Formats: sequence, structure tokens, C-alpha cells
Amino acid sequence: MSLENWLAFLSIAFLATVTPGPAILLVMTHSLSKGFKRSLMAIAGNVSGLFIMSLCSVLGLSALVLSSTSAFLAIKFIGALYLMYMGWKMWRHGIQFDFDASESPNQYRKSNLYFQGIMVALTNPKAIVFTTALFPQFITPSEPLAAQFSLLVGTLIVCSALCLTAYGYWGTKLLRRSTKTVPVRRLSRIFGTTFIGAGVTLAATANR
Repeated sequence: MSLENWLAFLSIAFLATVTPGPAILLVMTHSLSKGFKRSLMAIAGNVSGLFIMSLCSVLGLSALVLSSTSAFLAIKFIGALYLMYMGWKMWRHGIQFDFDASESPNQYRKSNLYFQGIMVALTNPKAIVFTTALFPQFITPSEPLAAQFSLLVGTLIVCSALCLTAYGYWGTKLLRRSTKTVPVRRLSRIFGTTFIGAGVTLAATANR
């Protein structure tokens, strides 16, 4: 793969991962409510899900899903329902804000944060379309395919991890100040409504 092709892919991958979406919303929510260090598990889960999605694209499974309308719609609806479920939990039970990562280390199960991250990634139709449609555009058939796919997948994952980490870190810095002026209950409902809205939007575009 030429340097020009890789730089072009890098710029597209960066723009795709830096654009706000469900993964960024999830990470910022956990950064604010549970601390930046704990949110790293959600980031790890999301990156793992993206890796699985990329691997499926390499193996041709994503193209198979895209060719099946019912399978693609099912993934969309599952993702929409999961986002709405998380939003409902935030709205009903609120978010317990905790900025001291040294306290109550066992209060939040790391596996739960990891699972949420991987679920958001695997049920994100944008990731399916992105990996399936974009990867082939930068592949040179005459060159070793394994090395090219490894480079593309690695680039996408690194971009995603860095962007999510940056959002989580700086989001915590900015949003922490909000708790001083905005009631915690109101912030919980803002996050809950945002998650529900994202789910509704995803479901509404299922037939488009």
C-alpha cells in the first residue's frame, strides 16, 4: 500500500471516529459518572467490538449482512433498543457521579462497562457500512492482502481508541464543572434523553 493511500485512509478514519456518535456518548457518560479510568473499560470494549466488525469485513461476513435486508434491520433495531434501554435506566435511576477513581474500586463491575462498549460497537450500523464499503477502496489486489488489511484495521482501531480516550478525558474535565451549576438529576435526565433520542433516531432510519 502506498503512503498516499494510507494517509487518505487515515484522514477518513480520523473523521469517522472523531464524529460524535453512540460510542463517544457512552464513553463521556461513564467518564463523568464513574471517572475517566473506569471509562477505559468501555473504550476497550468498543475497540474490541470494532476489531470484531473489521475482522468480519475482512472475512466477507459484513457484506453478507448488508446483502440481507432483514439481518441488517435486525442489527439496527437491536442497537436502537439497547441505546433506549440505557437511556431509560439513566432517566429512571439517575447517574451516580463519582470523580474519585480511588474510592469504591469494586462498586462498578469492569465487565459491565466492557460489555456496554462492545455492544454499542457491534450494533452500530455505521461501523458495518464503513468497514465493508471503505476497506476494499484502499486494497491493491497485486499486493499481499493480509498485510494491507492488518494495516487498515490497525489504523482504524488506533484512531478510534485515541479519539474515544480524548473525548473521555476532556469530557470529564468540561462536564465535571457542569455539576457545580446544573443539578445532578437534571444532568442524568439530559444524558438519558440523549441516549433515548439516539436510539429513536437509529430506529427511525431503519427503513432508509
